[in-house]
This record gives sequence, structure tokens and C-alpha cells, in this order.
Amino acid sequence: MKSRKLTPILLSMLLAGCAVGPEYEAPQDTVGSAFLVEDVEGTAASDEKVKAGWWAQFEDETLDELVNIAQNENISLQIAAQRVKSAQAYQRAVESFKVPTITVNMGATSYGFSENDPLVGPLVTPGGLGQINQAIGQDSVLDSSYDFTTLSANISWEVDVFNRLEYQAQSAQARAEQVEIMREGMVTLITSDVIHNYFQFRGAQERKQIAIETQESQRETLKLVESLVRNGYGSDLDLAQAKAALSATKAILPQLDIAKNVHKQRLAILLGKNSAEMDELLAKQGMVPDFKGTVPIGLASDVLQSRPDIRIAEKEMVAINADVGAAVANKYPRFYLTGSPGLLAGDFSDLFSSDSAAWVASVGASWTVFDGGRTDAQIDLQESRFNAAALGYEQTVNTAISEVETLLYTYGSSQEAESYVADTLVEADNAVAKADSLYRAGLVDYISVLDAQRQQKLVRDAQVSANLQTSQVLVSLHKALGGNWEIDPEPESEQGQEATQTQTQ
Repeated sequence: MKSRKLTPILLSMLLAGCAVGPEYEAPQDTVGSAFLVEDVEGTAASDEKVKAGWWAQFEDETLDELVNIAQNENISLQIAAQRVKSAQAYQRAVESFKVPTITVNMGATSYGFSENDPLVGPLVTPGGLGQINQAIGQDSVLDSSYDFTTLSANISWEVDVFNRLEYQAQSAQARAEQVEIMREGMVTLITSDVIHNYFQFRGAQERKQIAIETQESQRETLKLVESLVRNGYGSDLDLAQAKAALSATKAILPQLDIAKNVHKQRLAILLGKNSAEMDELLAKQGMVPDFKGTVPIGLASDVLQSRPDIRIAEKEMVAINADVGAAVANKYPRFYLTGSPGLLAGDFSDLFSSDSAAWVASVGASWTVFDGGRTDAQIDLQESRFNAAALGYEQTVNTAISEVETLLYTYGSSQEAESYVADTLVEADNAVAKADSLYRAGLVDYISVLDAQRQQKLVRDAQVSANLQTSQVLVSLHKALGGNWEIDPEPESEQGQEATQTQTQ
């Protein structure tokens, strides 16, 4: 009868489960469908999203290799991966509270009473109680030793009537998703840093080569000026200017060497390599690569689902909303079911007989009816955190859209500036050709030719700087547009194995 009375109570508790906290509503999309400056002159754009491996459109094998190494061996990314595992483990631990906890115990016990015990001794000592022993016809009331074996299970379960545990699990899940998004953002950050430093290294390398050529030209100019001065056809001012120009170029070379070494060392840290290994990776002489593709702008609303910082801000709202629900659920009672079924026998051979069964079961409730306003204060605290997270999300979205539009405009302007420098270089090449023709015709001296060559090399240096700026802005733009940049080396490995097997066959 008792078990029959408990059944409707348990069913009513299980069927009465209800969420007492606020339901989460995703923020509305208010950013529009297009960017304000996507039609900037010179910007080649598409409506696609940023994809992993987009940097392959630079068509630079060394860059592809460096990025692949960084994504697989960078220490910061390995740390981020471990943090993801920690967050997922914490999520599983929180979710485990929603299911019953079962503990199994088994043991064999043997104990004996001392005949000299002032309380129990007379009960176990033969004849210890005199007439009482004679009356019951036994030498002692109790045996002096006992042996028994037990097998039992302890079962405990908090029935989540008001979804307190469910809200806590939702919060832990949102936090785990946050950590995973952070890891993806770390991949983007590390990859963009590798590309940036590689471009800077190649830019310093290219500019150094131009500076060396300029230095050789200036040395020829200095020799010619010195000859003219010795023969009375030049001035001390011309000589001083020639020496100053050569000294200025010489001063640039150590700075470019410093830049090369700095960016090489930064790449070494990002890739987890030493200087010798980096020298081997960067041994092939190269230039700042040109981008052969288009900018995958997509829609402005796509940024909300692509940028890690926006996704993290949105998950923060999800987590805190669940925290609000858990705080509200704390105002209501908590219900518990516990049970301890088991087997107890004095002989192990009798342990699994029906007569050895023993059990204890209980239903309980806990309800804090007064805490001085502490629960309400916790609810107010969580609601305030949610409001702050919502404002933070709005600010993050506004900043992201503004950043993308600014970089779009900058990219278009950089391309325009690069085209102007390219036109200038054409004119500088023409000036060198004309100066050389006039010199051969005897209409100008050789200083005019050397000066034209110097101007040509200065424009070449400016072209490298303009190209480098455009490439850097392009990387920043892809980074601002978001997306998961992580490349998966496994498909390539599998393809390689299949190709090897095919060749073997």
C-alpha cells in the first residue's frame, strides 16, 4: 500500500516539470543587407563568405606551407585546444547532475564482543547473567562474534521540477561553445599574424634588393662627380649631395636587415621553429605576392554569424540568460529521491537469496522560505549582467560593421594608390630610357642618366610599399569579415594515401 501511495506522488512530480526562467530570444538583425562602401572604385568583390585557405589566391607556396605549419604546431593553438577539452568536460560534469547518481558498495565484515566489556560483556560471557541464562536455557545471550556480507547500492536523484539543473547545463554548454569559438578566433588571429609577418619579411627583402641597386648607382654617380670636381667641372655642393645620398642609402640597409630578422623571429615563434629552421623555410628568394582573387564581402548580416567576437558576445547572452533562469528556479522547492536497495547475509552463500533483501527509500523536499532577500538579489545581479551583455553585443556588432566598412574603403583606396604608383613607375622607366638616349646622343651628361635611374629605384621602392600596404589591408579585411580559417590536413593526407596505393597497384 505504501508503494501504491508513493506512485501518484512521483508521477505528479515528474509531470510538473516547468521552466520558471526567461526564454532566450536571439537578437534581431538590424545591420541591413549591404555595406555602405562596397562599391569603392578599384575593389574587386564577390558576394561569397570568407573560406579557409583563401590565402592560396596569393599563389605563394612558401606562404601556404608556413600557414599549414602554424595551424598544426603553434603552441597557443594547442593550449586553446586543451581549454576546449576542459570546457567540454565541465559541461559534461554539470549535465551529469540531471541524472541519478548510483553508488555500488560491497563488503564482508567480521566483529567480536569483548567479555570484559562492562556493558556487553555479561551478554556474551557464558553464565554471565546467571538466572537469566538458566531461564532461557543458553550459556550466553549473544554470540561473541559475528560475520556478514553486504551488497548494496545508493541511488540519489534531484528531480529537476523547475529546470534549475537544466538552466545550469545550458549555461555550461554556452560557455563550452564560447571556448570553441575562441579557439577558432585564435586560428584566425595566428594565421593572419603569419601572413602579416611573411609579407613584411618579403617586403623588407625586396626593398633591400632595391636599396642595394640604388647604392651601386649612387656610387657610380659619386665617382663621376669626384672626377668632374677634380677636373674643375663640378662643385663642392654636387660632391656633398652625392655623398649624402649614398650615406642615406647605406643607412637604410641595416634597418631593412633588422626588419627582416624581426619578422623572421616572429614567424619562428608562431611556427614553433628555431632560426636555422626558419632560414631553411625562407631560403627561396621571393617578393610580396599579389592577390589573384576577389574580396568575399558577402552580406552585412553574414558578419553576425562569421565574426568570432560577435558570436562570443551572443553566446555570453545565452549563458547569462540561463544563469537568470537558474537564479529564479532557486526560489522554488527542490525535490529529491533517494534509495538504498541491498543484500545482507551472515553467510556469503545466502547473500543472493530472497530472504537477504533489504532496502531504504525516501522522498524529500528542500525549500528556502526566507533568506533575507539573498535569492532576489541574485536574480537582480544576473539580470543586470544580461542587460550589460546585450549592450556589449550591440556595441560589438556596431564596431564590427564599422571596421569592415572602413577596411573596404581603405582597400579600395590602397588599390587606387597602387595603380598611381604603377603609372609613376612607367613614367620613371620612360625617363631612364630618354636620359640614356640623350646621353648616347651627347645631349646630356651621365649624371642625368644616373639621376633618372635613382628616381626609378625610389619609385620601385614606393611600389613595393604600396603593394605591401594593399596586401596587409586585404588580410585585415578578411580578418574583419570573420569566418573559420582552419584548414584540415586530414583530407589531404587521405588523398595522398589513396594516390600512393593507386601508384603501388
